[in-house]
Amino acid sequence: MNATASRSALAVTHHRTTRVDGIDLFYREAGPADAPVVVLLHGFPTSSHMYRNLIPALADRYRVIAPDYPGFGQSAMPAREDFPYSFAKFADLIDGLLDRLGATSYALYVMDYGAPVGFRLALKHPERVTALIVQNGNAYEAGLQAFWNPLREYWADGSAAKREVLRPMMSLEVTRFQYVDGVKDVSRISPDNWVHDQALLDRPGNAEIQLDLFYDYRTNVALYPKFQSFFREHQPPTLIVWGANDQIFPAEGAKAFKRDLPNAELHLLDSGHFALEDKADEIIPLMRDFLERQLPTR
Repeated sequence: MNATASRSALAVTHHRTTRVDGIDLFYREAGPADAPVVVLLHGFPTSSHMYRNLIPALADRYRVIAPDYPGFGQSAMPAREDFPYSFAKFADLIDGLLDRLGATSYALYVMDYGAPVGFRLALKHPERVTALIVQNGNAYEAGLQAFWNPLREYWADGSAAKREVLRPMMSLEVTRFQYVDGVKDVSRISPDNWVHDQALLDRPGNAEIQLDLFYDYRTNVALYPKFQSFFREHQPPTLIVWGANDQIFPAEGAKAFKRDLPNAELHLLDSGHFALEDKADEIIPLMRDFLERQLPTR
Protein backbone atom coordinates (compact mmCIF):
# COMPACT_ATOMS: atom_id res chain seq x y z
CA MET A 1 0.00 0.00 0.00
CA ASN A 2 1.40 3.40 -0.96
CA ALA A 3 1.56 6.32 1.47
CA THR A 4 -1.40 8.18 -0.07
CA ALA A 5 -3.65 5.12 0.09
CA SER A 6 -2.59 4.52 3.68
CA ARG A 7 -3.39 8.08 4.74
CA SER A 8 -6.74 7.96 2.97
CA ALA A 9 -7.65 4.65 4.58
CA LEU A 10 -6.93 6.08 8.03
CA ALA A 11 -8.85 9.33 7.57
CA VAL A 12 -11.18 10.11 10.47
CA THR A 13 -14.58 11.70 9.86
CA HIS A 14 -15.99 13.89 12.62
CA HIS A 15 -19.76 14.19 13.03
CA ARG A 16 -20.74 17.58 14.44
CA THR A 17 -23.70 19.86 14.98
CA THR A 18 -23.60 23.63 15.26
CA ARG A 19 -26.28 26.30 15.48
CA VAL A 20 -26.64 28.70 12.55
CA ASP A 21 -29.35 31.38 12.58
CA GLY A 22 -31.19 29.46 15.27
CA ILE A 23 -31.12 26.11 13.42
CA ASP A 24 -29.05 23.08 14.44
CA LEU A 25 -27.07 21.99 11.39
CA PHE A 26 -25.33 18.64 11.32
CA TYR A 27 -22.21 18.20 9.22
CA ARG A 28 -19.46 15.70 8.58
CA GLU A 29 -15.90 16.99 8.48
CA ALA A 30 -12.54 15.39 7.78
CA GLY A 31 -9.05 16.31 6.66
CA PRO A 32 -6.39 18.87 7.59
CA ALA A 33 -7.75 22.16 8.89
CA ASP A 34 -5.40 24.17 6.65
CA ALA A 35 -6.02 22.21 3.46
CA PRO A 36 -8.11 23.40 0.48
CA VAL A 37 -11.79 23.00 1.27
CA VAL A 38 -14.17 20.72 -0.64
CA VAL A 39 -17.87 21.14 0.26
CA LEU A 40 -20.19 18.22 -0.54
CA LEU A 41 -23.84 19.19 -1.02
CA HIS A 42 -26.37 16.37 -1.01
CA GLY A 43 -29.55 15.69 -2.94
CA PHE A 44 -33.09 14.45 -2.28
CA PRO A 45 -34.10 12.36 -0.40
CA THR A 46 -30.75 11.74 1.24
CA SER A 47 -28.22 13.66 3.33
CA SER A 48 -24.47 13.83 3.91
CA HIS A 49 -24.83 10.07 4.41
CA MET A 50 -24.45 9.80 0.63
CA TYR A 51 -20.84 10.99 1.00
CA ARG A 52 -19.81 8.55 3.74
CA ASN A 53 -17.40 6.77 1.38
CA LEU A 54 -16.20 9.80 -0.58
CA ILE A 55 -15.16 11.82 2.48
CA PRO A 56 -12.30 9.55 3.62
CA ALA A 57 -11.18 9.12 0.01
CA LEU A 58 -10.47 12.88 -0.19
CA ALA A 59 -9.49 13.71 3.38
CA ASP A 60 -5.78 12.95 3.06
CA ARG A 61 -5.37 16.10 0.92
CA TYR A 62 -8.45 18.23 1.51
CA ARG A 63 -10.61 19.59 4.27
CA VAL A 64 -13.96 18.04 3.45
CA ILE A 65 -17.24 19.47 4.80
CA ALA A 66 -20.59 17.78 4.13
CA PRO A 67 -23.67 19.37 5.76
CA ASP A 68 -27.29 18.22 6.06
CA TYR A 69 -30.03 20.71 5.16
CA PRO A 70 -32.83 21.31 7.67
CA GLY A 71 -35.38 18.52 7.40
CA PHE A 72 -32.74 16.12 6.09
CA GLY A 73 -30.36 13.72 7.77
CA GLN A 74 -29.34 14.68 11.29
CA SER A 75 -30.04 18.42 11.04
CA ALA A 76 -33.00 19.94 12.85
CA MET A 77 -36.47 19.60 11.34
CA PRO A 78 -38.31 22.72 12.54
CA ALA A 79 -42.05 22.94 11.97
CA ARG A 80 -43.12 24.41 8.65
CA GLU A 81 -44.96 27.14 10.53
CA ASP A 82 -41.70 28.28 12.12
CA PHE A 83 -39.22 27.88 9.27
CA PRO A 84 -39.34 28.74 5.55
CA TYR A 85 -38.31 25.54 3.75
CA SER A 86 -36.77 26.94 0.60
CA PHE A 87 -33.60 26.63 -1.42
CA ALA A 88 -32.81 30.27 -0.75
CA LYS A 89 -32.91 29.61 3.00
CA PHE A 90 -30.81 26.47 2.63
CA ALA A 91 -28.16 28.45 0.76
CA ASP A 92 -28.19 31.15 3.45
CA LEU A 93 -27.72 28.57 6.20
CA ILE A 94 -24.92 26.70 4.42
CA ASP A 95 -23.26 30.06 3.78
CA GLY A 96 -23.51 30.80 7.49
CA LEU A 97 -22.12 27.39 8.38
CA LEU A 98 -19.12 27.82 6.10
CA ASP A 99 -18.46 31.25 7.60
CA ARG A 100 -18.67 29.70 11.07
CA LEU A 101 -16.12 27.07 10.01
CA GLY A 102 -13.76 29.62 8.46
CA ALA A 103 -14.16 28.22 4.95
CA THR A 104 -13.62 31.35 2.85
CA SER A 105 -12.88 29.51 -0.39
CA TYR A 106 -14.05 26.10 -1.50
CA ALA A 107 -14.65 23.65 -4.28
CA LEU A 108 -18.28 22.54 -4.51
CA TYR A 109 -19.48 19.00 -5.21
CA VAL A 110 -23.13 19.43 -6.15
CA MET A 111 -25.68 16.67 -6.68
CA ASP A 112 -29.45 17.00 -7.27
CA TYR A 113 -30.69 19.53 -4.65
CA GLY A 114 -27.06 20.36 -3.97
CA ALA A 115 -26.82 22.04 -7.38
CA PRO A 116 -29.24 24.90 -6.72
CA VAL A 117 -27.94 25.26 -3.17
CA GLY A 118 -24.34 25.37 -4.39
CA PHE A 119 -25.03 27.61 -7.36
CA ARG A 120 -26.89 30.05 -5.11
CA LEU A 121 -23.76 30.13 -2.94
CA ALA A 122 -21.75 30.86 -6.07
CA LEU A 123 -24.00 33.82 -6.90
CA LYS A 124 -23.47 35.15 -3.38
CA HIS A 125 -19.69 34.69 -3.39
CA PRO A 126 -18.34 33.96 -6.87
CA GLU A 127 -14.82 34.74 -5.71
CA ARG A 128 -14.93 31.92 -3.17
CA VAL A 129 -15.63 29.09 -5.63
CA THR A 130 -12.35 27.41 -6.57
CA ALA A 131 -13.86 24.57 -8.62
CA LEU A 132 -17.09 22.69 -9.35
CA ILE A 133 -17.76 18.97 -9.41
CA VAL A 134 -21.23 18.37 -10.82
CA GLN A 135 -22.87 14.96 -10.41
CA ASN A 136 -26.42 14.77 -11.74
CA GLY A 137 -27.16 18.30 -10.60
CA ASN A 138 -29.06 20.42 -13.09
CA ALA A 139 -28.82 24.06 -14.22
CA TYR A 140 -30.44 23.91 -17.67
CA GLU A 141 -33.94 23.49 -19.07
CA ALA A 142 -32.54 20.71 -21.26
CA GLY A 143 -32.14 18.64 -18.10
CA LEU A 144 -35.82 18.89 -17.14
CA GLN A 145 -37.65 16.33 -19.23
CA ALA A 146 -40.69 14.04 -18.83
CA PHE A 147 -40.01 13.20 -15.17
CA TRP A 148 -40.63 16.85 -14.32
CA ASN A 149 -44.05 17.23 -15.97
CA PRO A 150 -46.07 16.61 -12.77
CA LEU A 151 -43.85 19.06 -10.90
CA ARG A 152 -44.31 21.70 -13.61
CA GLU A 153 -48.07 21.26 -13.26
CA TYR A 154 -47.75 21.83 -9.50
CA TRP A 155 -45.60 24.90 -10.08
CA ALA A 156 -48.24 26.32 -12.42
CA ASP A 157 -50.97 26.62 -9.81
CA GLY A 158 -49.69 25.31 -6.46
CA SER A 159 -53.02 23.56 -5.96
CA ALA A 160 -53.72 20.94 -3.31
CA ALA A 161 -54.74 18.48 -6.03
CA LYS A 162 -51.43 18.83 -7.89
CA ARG A 163 -49.59 18.60 -4.58
CA GLU A 164 -51.28 15.27 -3.80
CA VAL A 165 -50.19 13.83 -7.15
CA LEU A 166 -46.59 14.17 -5.94
CA ARG A 167 -47.04 12.56 -2.53
CA PRO A 168 -46.06 9.05 -3.77
CA MET A 169 -42.57 10.44 -4.47
CA MET A 170 -41.90 9.99 -0.75
CA SER A 171 -42.72 6.26 -0.89
CA LEU A 172 -40.20 3.49 -0.36
CA GLU A 173 -40.76 2.32 -3.92
CA VAL A 174 -39.70 5.67 -5.36
CA THR A 175 -36.82 6.09 -2.92
CA ARG A 176 -35.42 2.72 -3.99
CA PHE A 177 -36.06 3.57 -7.66
CA GLN A 178 -33.83 6.62 -7.39
CA TYR A 179 -30.92 4.44 -6.33
CA VAL A 180 -31.29 1.44 -8.63
CA ASP A 181 -32.83 2.76 -11.86
CA GLY A 182 -30.25 2.82 -14.63
CA VAL A 183 -27.76 0.73 -12.64
CA LYS A 184 -26.62 -2.46 -14.35
CA ASP A 185 -25.18 -4.18 -11.29
CA VAL A 186 -27.60 -3.45 -8.46
CA SER A 187 -25.45 -5.55 -6.11
CA ARG A 188 -23.15 -2.52 -5.97
CA ILE A 189 -25.89 -0.48 -4.27
CA SER A 190 -26.32 -0.97 -0.53
CA PRO A 191 -29.98 -1.34 0.48
CA ASP A 192 -29.04 0.65 3.58
CA ASN A 193 -29.38 3.74 1.38
CA TRP A 194 -33.12 3.60 0.85
CA VAL A 195 -33.78 2.15 4.30
CA HIS A 196 -31.90 5.09 5.86
CA ASP A 197 -33.52 7.72 3.65
CA GLN A 198 -37.02 6.30 4.02
CA ALA A 199 -36.83 6.25 7.81
CA LEU A 200 -36.17 10.00 7.73
CA LEU A 201 -38.82 10.69 5.09
CA ASP A 202 -41.36 8.83 7.23
CA ARG A 203 -40.91 11.15 10.22
CA PRO A 204 -44.22 12.88 11.06
CA GLY A 205 -44.46 16.09 9.05
CA ASN A 206 -41.52 15.41 6.74
CA ALA A 207 -43.62 14.61 3.68
CA GLU A 208 -45.21 18.07 3.87
CA ILE A 209 -41.76 19.64 4.10
CA GLN A 210 -40.67 17.77 0.98
CA LEU A 211 -43.79 18.82 -0.89
CA ASP A 212 -43.07 22.44 0.05
CA LEU A 213 -39.60 22.03 -1.42
CA PHE A 214 -40.98 20.47 -4.60
CA TYR A 215 -43.01 23.64 -5.07
CA ASP A 216 -40.10 25.90 -4.22
CA TYR A 217 -37.91 24.14 -6.80
CA ARG A 218 -39.52 26.41 -9.40
CA THR A 219 -37.44 29.27 -7.97
CA ASN A 220 -34.30 27.38 -8.94
CA VAL A 221 -35.44 27.09 -12.54
CA ALA A 222 -36.08 30.83 -12.58
CA LEU A 223 -32.44 31.32 -11.56
CA TYR A 224 -30.99 29.13 -14.31
CA PRO A 225 -30.06 32.18 -16.45
CA LYS A 226 -28.15 33.66 -13.49
CA PHE A 227 -26.40 30.36 -12.79
CA GLN A 228 -25.40 30.17 -16.44
CA SER A 229 -24.13 33.77 -16.36
CA PHE A 230 -21.94 32.82 -13.40
CA PHE A 231 -20.49 29.92 -15.40
CA ARG A 232 -19.80 32.11 -18.44
CA GLU A 233 -18.35 35.05 -16.56
CA HIS A 234 -16.22 33.22 -13.99
CA GLN A 235 -15.36 29.99 -15.82
CA PRO A 236 -14.75 27.95 -12.66
CA PRO A 237 -12.76 24.77 -13.32
CA THR A 238 -15.47 22.15 -13.67
CA LEU A 239 -15.60 18.37 -13.59
CA ILE A 240 -18.90 16.75 -14.62
CA VAL A 241 -19.37 13.12 -13.56
CA TRP A 242 -22.90 12.11 -14.51
CA GLY A 243 -24.94 8.95 -14.46
CA ALA A 244 -26.04 8.88 -18.09
CA ASN A 245 -29.03 6.61 -17.46
CA ASP A 246 -30.70 9.01 -15.01
CA GLN A 247 -34.39 9.61 -15.75
CA ILE A 248 -34.57 12.48 -13.26
CA PHE A 249 -31.72 14.52 -14.73
CA PRO A 250 -30.88 12.96 -18.10
CA ALA A 251 -27.57 13.32 -19.88
CA GLU A 252 -28.80 16.30 -21.91
CA GLY A 253 -28.51 18.31 -18.70
CA ALA A 254 -24.87 17.32 -18.33
CA LYS A 255 -24.00 18.20 -21.91
CA ALA A 256 -25.68 21.60 -21.58
CA PHE A 257 -22.97 22.80 -19.18
CA LYS A 258 -20.51 22.77 -22.07
CA ARG A 259 -22.37 25.68 -23.67
CA ASP A 260 -21.15 28.02 -20.94
CA LEU A 261 -18.18 26.02 -19.65
CA PRO A 262 -16.43 24.82 -22.81
CA ASN A 263 -13.41 23.65 -20.83
CA ALA A 264 -15.46 21.52 -18.43
CA GLU A 265 -14.33 17.92 -18.21
CA LEU A 266 -17.38 15.77 -18.98
CA HIS A 267 -17.66 12.09 -18.10
CA LEU A 268 -20.93 10.27 -18.78
CA LEU A 269 -20.98 7.11 -16.67
CA ASP A 270 -23.05 3.96 -17.16
CA SER A 271 -25.12 4.62 -14.06
CA GLY A 272 -28.22 6.35 -12.77
CA HIS A 273 -29.15 9.23 -10.48
CA PHE A 274 -26.96 8.32 -7.50
CA ALA A 275 -23.93 7.43 -9.61
CA LEU A 276 -21.56 7.80 -6.67
CA GLU A 277 -23.10 4.68 -5.11
CA ASP A 278 -22.04 2.25 -7.85
CA LYS A 279 -19.34 4.21 -9.67
CA ALA A 280 -17.21 5.53 -6.81
CA ASP A 281 -14.33 3.48 -8.21
CA GLU A 282 -14.50 5.69 -11.33
CA ILE A 283 -15.59 8.99 -9.80
CA ILE A 284 -13.02 9.15 -6.99
CA PRO A 285 -9.96 8.82 -9.26
CA LEU A 286 -11.43 11.40 -11.63
CA MET A 287 -12.04 13.76 -8.71
CA ARG A 288 -8.59 13.30 -7.21
CA ASP A 289 -6.89 13.92 -10.55
CA PHE A 290 -9.05 17.00 -11.19
CA LEU A 291 -8.60 18.47 -7.71
CA GLU A 292 -4.87 17.86 -7.67
CA ARG A 293 -4.62 19.90 -10.87
CA GLN A 294 -6.96 22.67 -9.74
CA LEU A 295 -6.30 22.90 -5.98
CA PRO A 296 -2.60 22.32 -5.38
CA THR A 297 -1.67 21.37 -1.84
CA ARG A 298 1.59 21.68 0.01
